[in-house]
Amino acid sequence: MPLPSLKDQFAALIAAPSVSCTQPALDQSNRAVIDLLAGWLGDLGFTCEIQQVTPGKFNLLASRGTGPGGLVLAGHSDTVPFDPQLWQSDPLKLTEVDGRWVGLGSCDMKGFFALVIEAVTPLLEHDFKQPLLILATCDEESSMSGARALAEAGQPLGRAAVIGEPTGLKPIRMHKGILMDRIDILGRSGHSSDPNLGRSALEAMHAAMGELMDLRRGWQEKYRNPQFTVPTPTLNFGCIHGGDNPNRICGQCALEFDLRPLPGMDVEQLRAAIRSKLVPLAERFEVQIDYAPLFPEVPPFEQAADAELVQLAERLTGHRAEAVAFGTEAPYLQQLGCQTIVLGPGDIACAHQPGEYLEMSRIEPTVRLLRDLVRHYCLS
Repeated sequence: MPLPSLKDQFAALIAAPSVSCTQPALDQSNRAVIDLLAGWLGDLGFTCEIQQVTPGKFNLLASRGTGPGGLVLAGHSDTVPFDPQLWQSDPLKLTEVDGRWVGLGSCDMKGFFALVIEAVTPLLEHDFKQPLLILATCDEESSMSGARALAEAGQPLGRAAVIGEPTGLKPIRMHKGILMDRIDILGRSGHSSDPNLGRSALEAMHAAMGELMDLRRGWQEKYRNPQFTVPTPTLNFGCIHGGDNPNRICGQCALEFDLRPLPGMDVEQLRAAIRSKLVPLAERFEVQIDYAPLFPEVPPFEQAADAELVQLAERLTGHRAEAVAFGTEAPYLQQLGCQTIVLGPGDIACAHQPGEYLEMSRIEPTVRLLRDLVRHYCLS
């Protein structure tokens, strides 16, 4: 039975819902997408291994050829949630508008897999001297549990890995890390007429925020990388909740913040520095302070500029490798011994937006680029 056309594959992937979300009511299984890919790749002679990561969530490892080297073409099979009323077309139906393929996941990034299959199919008549691995992960948009599971398993994948996130076909060799953490302060409520009747969690949090701002100032003075649009690490106070009435001393307060370190900054050292500031505050204000991650961190990522993969990608694309602010699964593949870059056809500006699209003019250059990468790593 012949494979569906590129457009039909693209449409089928978009039509298979695979929302990943921290809110259980919105979260969905990605199994339908994994089964589509495994079916097509299996028909092409790939050996397909479906790995359950958590209930309803799966990774796919599809391989052609064997050996210690080779190439990994990787992406995530999930999408973010969507608001149908904000779309001008059905988000789960591929729609062609003004030279664009519109649909949820067209850019970020289920559509990438259809382009990989299009690129690889004509090459399958050749003997693969090194393996080609096509990797589809789960839950990149929430916990990155799929990529984390691979890293924890420790099974080497290949010599080089290309992650097809939306980069406008420009190679990316660096991105910042992402920490989302929470500070909970438990004080003691009391009547506001006498401060000695309680221990204000809100005042202790005010002091904690001051310490965090001092740390941020020091990190931004010490660390700088001009390759990033925002060249310093950032720390954002995202939300704060505390107290219940003006005439009560605040008994509880919680702060959630986002910290984005540059490559070269150690995540555990950053958290240790924060803890070192909070401990004396707890004693000073006579409160209990708990500090913990909301989610496991995404480490900063950097692939050396002189790496073979980076230089090859620069030559094939005509663009110098750059840095981006958003996080990816790159550090986890790098942990498995792969030289790793991020390189895909979409535009990050339309990702996570109503009307997400892929420019059709990017299809042919992407297919050509992927074929050249496979030839270099697997056929030569």
